[in-house]
Amino acid sequence: MATEVADVNETKEGFIRGLGLLDSTMIVAGSMIGSGIFIVSADIARQTGSAGGLLLTWVITGILTVFAALSYGELAAMMPKAGGQYVYLRESYSPLWGFLYGWTLFLVIQTGTIAAVAVAFARFLGVLATWVSPTSYLIPPINLSSGYAVSLSVQQAVAIVLIVFLTVLNMQGLKLGKWIQNLFTSAKTLSLLVLIVLGLFVGGAAGTFSANWSHLFTPQNAAVIKPDFAFLPEVSVGGGLFALIVVFCVAQVGSLFSSDAWNNITFTAGEVKDPQKNIPLSLVLGTGLVISLYILANFAYLATLSLHDIQNAPQDRVGTLALETIFGAGGAVVMAIAIIVSTFGCNNGLVLAGARVYYAMAQDNLFFKATGKLNKNHVPAVALVLQCVWACLLVLPRTRSGKFLPDGTEDYGNLYGALLDYVVFAVLIFYILTIIGLFILRKTRPAAERPYKAFGYPLIPAIYIVAATVISLVLLFYKPQTSLPGLAIVLSGVPVYFIWRSLSAKTDG
Repeated sequence: MATEVADVNETKEGFIRGLGLLDSTMIVAGSMIGSGIFIVSADIARQTGSAGGLLLTWVITGILTVFAALSYGELAAMMPKAGGQYVYLRESYSPLWGFLYGWTLFLVIQTGTIAAVAVAFARFLGVLATWVSPTSYLIPPINLSSGYAVSLSVQQAVAIVLIVFLTVLNMQGLKLGKWIQNLFTSAKTLSLLVLIVLGLFVGGAAGTFSANWSHLFTPQNAAVIKPDFAFLPEVSVGGGLFALIVVFCVAQVGSLFSSDAWNNITFTAGEVKDPQKNIPLSLVLGTGLVISLYILANFAYLATLSLHDIQNAPQDRVGTLALETIFGAGGAVVMAIAIIVSTFGCNNGLVLAGARVYYAMAQDNLFFKATGKLNKNHVPAVALVLQCVWACLLVLPRTRSGKFLPDGTEDYGNLYGALLDYVVFAVLIFYILTIIGLFILRKTRPAAERPYKAFGYPLIPAIYIVAATVISLVLLFYKPQTSLPGLAIVLSGVPVYFIWRSLSAKTDG
């Protein structure tokens, strides 16, 4: 560690400024690319019902993500401190709003994503090692309700081991964490590029894309979206403008989840070299790279597979089906290896970055004091451990579908889909509030130093706010079973905030 300290600057808080522009971009891209791009296109294709709808959904997600990144750049350059978005909300509104973000990040956004990505890692490891099974139980399912149970399968145990392993690695210091991130992000970016090239040029030789293109927006087996509220109509593609808006808003869930976590670099601002320049640049470069790859990957799917094949991919594994079409049975193994690499790198970035927010909260006496301390390796070790424990607990719940396997045992799912919906709704709320904060700070702090000003202000931030608000409202009414719990998690932080402040005041007194 002495060598590392000699090479880079140590901040007054004790952090090591060891992340350059390349490292920061790798955190942005690496945290975004997980397993979603290989899976969620199946659900999007069912919802939109057309090849054009599938592509348009990813394009809309890409535009929104880049618009948000452009807006965050100004805030990141203005407040280059550990905690990132937590700090922006605190300074734009009040400590309460910062706490609500950190609270939700800890309960579901960061830890829920870590759990979901770890389960995805274990699922695809099961393709290579069949003993990593979701039905081979160390602790059999314990039914909690008609919809949920808890268990510990071998698959879940592997997911937990991954989370613990990455946490221990990141406790050893920033240098090791960033090395792992750079290595695995490079590997999975290359894997995604190979998939794109194979899909476009090898898979595309069959002429499938021409068939998909000739019926670009022709509805085919489009799913009917059924609301839980009786006063709202069922909708599907072709049902008019309102139906079209609802369909594309609901379809955004998968693509937005797959494109999320780009803001994690802002959490590590205290460890970035020249953060006023490198964080805004890394946000734009990282999101631009990933979104381009995602859109090209969907072109590759459509060049290799018919829309019907995408809609009905086994277990929604579109990427696997594409490679199986090109290589035969060996394609499943190739894709499993690619996703194992991808999810490993993704979770490393999530584990590394998330703990920095809890550190910043503790500095404001709004989280456990121990999480606000750095270990001898200059990282918030206790925050990393606490994040690890909660993420591991989120791996244990299972969903109950009411279906049974051929041997008569109940078919249990995992929380991937539910966590996806919880995370997207909660994330959108805070993205909207943060970008509104950009307008507020322009008014309340006009003289503040702004090394970078948001490109396209005020139009681009305003477009994001309006579009994200529409998506959130549609999810609130058409997916209340997950959006309402997501809202409840956010609001649950209000009494916790005042209790925490009261206890902190007594302790200080």
